[in-house]
Amino acid sequence: MVINISQQHSLVNNWINELRDVDVQHDRMRFRRNIERIGEVIAYEISKQLPWEEKNITTPLGIAKSKALANQPVLATILRAGLPLHQGLLNYFDKADNAFIAAYRKHHRDGSFEISLEYMSSPSLDGRVVILCDPMLATGASLVKTIEFLKRQGSIAQMHVVSVIACTEGIEFVRRNEPQVTIWCGDIDEELTAKGYIVPGLGDAGDLAFGEKTQS
Repeated sequence: MVINISQQHSLVNNWINELRDVDVQHDRMRFRRNIERIGEVIAYEISKQLPWEEKNITTPLGIAKSKALANQPVLATILRAGLPLHQGLLNYFDKADNAFIAAYRKHHRDGSFEISLEYMSSPSLDGRVVILCDPMLATGASLVKTIEFLKRQGSIAQMHVVSVIACTEGIEFVRRNEPQVTIWCGDIDEELTAKGYIVPGLGDAGDLAFGEKTQS
């Protein structure tokens, strides 16, 4: 399943417009905050699909019958670009457990690249709902490899992937390799360059959020 939040014609569209706009991107704090707010909206939407249970709440005047999340999800992010999106999810799932993965494209002189994973910190994922975020779903290769690593941490009950901008080709790659995953995105672009960059996209989300890096 793929859910494109921009089709709802909400404030998310305004935030995505600012993320794409070269005249606005120079404001790093605004860039990070817009990604964070998109994460908050998607967290709310995901919460509607999670298991809930009946609960009695004691008030000063009696007992209120209500519902609460049956279990907290695990929020996983790919460093470093995923941190603002992760924070947005964490703002709403504020009691969630967390996992962090260092994944990056290791480029070769011929223009090709491979996905390198060098670090993972994660709780046991047996029976857990996992929400994995990465702001740009381009080729889908890093996401699929990360999901494979996460599966080694336990038998995952549900897997959600959250991106700000996704490419059709990357979505199809993820769905072919991990058909059980639900993909949530702020918007979907059709074009992917030979070097694996989304067009029109928004550029390098990590650099725009945290500054240019000297190596990748």
